[in-house]
Amino acid sequence: MSLTVKSKVEVPELIEKRRGQIIAAAIELFGKNGYHSTTIRDIAKRADVSIGTIYQYVSDKEDVLFLTLIEVLDDYQRHVPAAIEGVSEPLARLHAAIRAYCTVNDAKIGATVLAYRETKSLPKMRRKLIQEKELATNRLLATCINDCVTAGLMEEVDVELFTYQIVMFAHAWALKAWRFRPMMTLEDYVARGIRLMINPRLTARGKKAFAALAA
Repeated sequence: MSLTVKSKVEVPELIEKRRGQIIAAAIELFGKNGYHSTTIRDIAKRADVSIGTIYQYVSDKEDVLFLTLIEVLDDYQRHVPAAIEGVSEPLARLHAAIRAYCTVNDAKIGATVLAYRETKSLPKMRRKLIQEKELATNRLLATCINDCVTAGLMEEVDVELFTYQIVMFAHAWALKAWRFRPMMTLEDYVARGIRLMINPRLTARGKKAFAALAA
């Protein structure tokens, strides 16, 4: 089984466009009806393309699910590094990384929820690739945390567990959107989460740096 999704079309712009249509339709239908109950015919109808067109860009429904989940993980890899590029102050870098991670989940709520529900539907090798991509993003967050500790801005912390605390916080914006979205904006959610997670771990020097960031 291939870990890549092959396309019979070789024009990158067209692949991106058509797969975007297919993924958007799939997220909606997988979320509403479930992965196993949704057919390629359903996806084609919702995406307003022919079944034959879909098979120009994917081999089967599993490919569609795989593309949907990979898209979110690739977005983390694009947006988190871009958000922290050029940010030299460690605490500001950590804040920027958390904000970027949450922003991706805000833009990809349906896909984030789908990842929790349907990753198990993929075969082992594809699940493993998804796990590896998740860990790659985690390393970005872990580096930011370690930099804060090394700079004396945060106390020593269990980096592995703290990284996943941040990850789960970011995912909760999507998983519990019904609760959080009516209550606050994404910026409010991020700010409140940072105060809750980061502030208790700040050293005296870190508290001064945090106050400077908030000013």
